[in-house]
Amino acid sequence: METIDSAPGEEELRTALKSGVESWKPRVQALSEDLHANPEISFREFRAAEAITALLAGAGFDVTKGTGNLPTAFTASAGSGELTVALCVEYDALPSVGHACGHNLIAGASVAAALALLPHVDELGITLKAIGTPAEEHGGGKVLLLERGAFDGVGLALMVHPVQDGVTYNPAGTTAQAVGRYEAVFTGKAAHAAAAPHLGVNAGDAAVLSQVAVGLLRQQIPGDHRIACYVAEAGHVTNIIPDRAVVPFECRAFTLPEYQALLERVKRCFEGAAVATGTTLEITAAEPLYEPLLQDGDLAAHWTHAMDAFGKDTSPAAGMGGGSTDMGNISQVIPSLHPWLSIPGANVPIHSHDFAALANTPEAYGVMFEAATALAWTIAGAATNPHQRERFVTAAYRREATTQEAAS
Repeated sequence: METIDSAPGEEELRTALKSGVESWKPRVQALSEDLHANPEISFREFRAAEAITALLAGAGFDVTKGTGNLPTAFTASAGSGELTVALCVEYDALPSVGHACGHNLIAGASVAAALALLPHVDELGITLKAIGTPAEEHGGGKVLLLERGAFDGVGLALMVHPVQDGVTYNPAGTTAQAVGRYEAVFTGKAAHAAAAPHLGVNAGDAAVLSQVAVGLLRQQIPGDHRIACYVAEAGHVTNIIPDRAVVPFECRAFTLPEYQALLERVKRCFEGAAVATGTTLEITAAEPLYEPLLQDGDLAAHWTHAMDAFGKDTSPAAGMGGGSTDMGNISQVIPSLHPWLSIPGANVPIHSHDFAALANTPEAYGVMFEAATALAWTIAGAATNPHQRERFVTAAYRREATTQEAAS
């Protein structure tokens, strides 16, 4: 990681980028407020995708909709420089609690940064892409887009993520957990619950036993591991022994080996419940695996330097204690930045109704635009630093060559 030094013309460029963000504030905030007022869940973000692409296309971006055969994904491109930069735009919401993860702010920050950078793409020698990445909460939109070539040739990828108040703005050393989501289906045998219960095989009992086993397992796993499950189906009326039970579950850990080990232990809990009840069991993956998040050191230094200018707390981070993102998969193969955006006064957990309300406040939009400016400054700093620029361009070429070799 290099020390951030001022380059000739850097201050003029930073001032121009900040002014660019300022000039787009009214329209971007209106966009973010509209996303917040009309939350759409994974893969159904049609209104959001249309509103964002309309704004970017109107500003002069070349917009392609349906990137990667995902109807609510898009790519907005500008410039033709050797260094390709991707700003990830998230806009999906959560069922029942809306934008309780602040994706309206993620979208606003990336869009505002892209709009501010647009007049400077030739000066910076970059190809700028704002990539609309649906289904982060559930479905792994970025995983699918990565597999389908949407990030081919990209040298660095960036986005921000809002969190509660008091979290440092220094992303160095922070990460997120790997997470895999699955569905366990127990199959038994139906019977009359009064006339012939002994002839039935109770799949609902298997669901209960699996939850008990998982609950007891929690005492025996490291404190930074996570297991969650719920019963989605386990019978419908009291006078029928249920012959089918469905238990969705997920496992999380900060490294892939730890995750795999945890997953095997959790699977054994379900297998034991099946043996005890005489049911059969099938476990299938419900979503793509989200991999741990890696923060690029050079990009983190540029971001921290930018946030120092806004007077933010950039003290060394202790690391995030949980949470996962499909940006982790991007970061495993592309130098990436995914810093945390601390909303003033947000002393409530994310994924709650209270946090959803705070994601639509003047304070939230204030830090959103600071983040947009910092993203633009980070990209400009990386693009104008000869050593870093060469590293990012070379990394993209090597990855593309490796992909082509694997395909052949």
